[in-house]
Amino acid sequence: MGTWNSKSSKVKQARVLLLGLDFSGKSTILYKLKRIKDFTTIPTIGFNVEMIETEKNINLTVWDVGGQSQMRSLWDHYCENTDVLVYVVDSTDQKQLEASRREFELILKNEHIRNVPVVLLANKQDLPGAFTAEDITRKFKMKKNCGDRDWYVQPCCAISGDGLADGFKKVTEFIQRYRNSAEATWAFFRQN
Repeated sequence: MGTWNSKSSKVKQARVLLLGLDFSGKSTILYKLKRIKDFTTIPTIGFNVEMIETEKNINLTVWDVGGQSQMRSLWDHYCENTDVLVYVVDSTDQKQLEASRREFELILKNEHIRNVPVVLLANKQDLPGAFTAEDITRKFKMKKNCGDRDWYVQPCCAISGDGLADGFKKVTEFIQRYRNSAEATWAFFRQN
């Protein structure tokens, strides 16, 4: 679990891991959230890290890790201390959808994010032929794969920003719920 200093500060820190296959829109989402107006994205070789302030006094450190096949083998190394996994899916890429689902299922098995909440962003909803959030929920078997944790599927468009605020509102809700649960558990053990 990430840094959560509730006693010494009003602003809390949380770590968000942003994953998905290459060309799913991860970097575009990250820079749209940062409100950087003029940006051009290229395939991420390595990672991008940005701090995003939320209205709930939570600073999100978002790790956008490249989605090319050679980078996916390194995803496991970024899972430690993660508070929420945000997984981005290109809802229009029927050829890569199965590969994306397999990678999603693999990362969910990482011991460092075993019970970490998941927000799945069904990106590129503005394009013709995009699978709906309901389609993505079914194809990614969310009820089966994420039955042991909080999860949410949000349709979005990284270019326009549609749906991103709702998706990251859910991220902050999950962080608060996840952290409150962890704090309650620690309080119980301290008392006993």
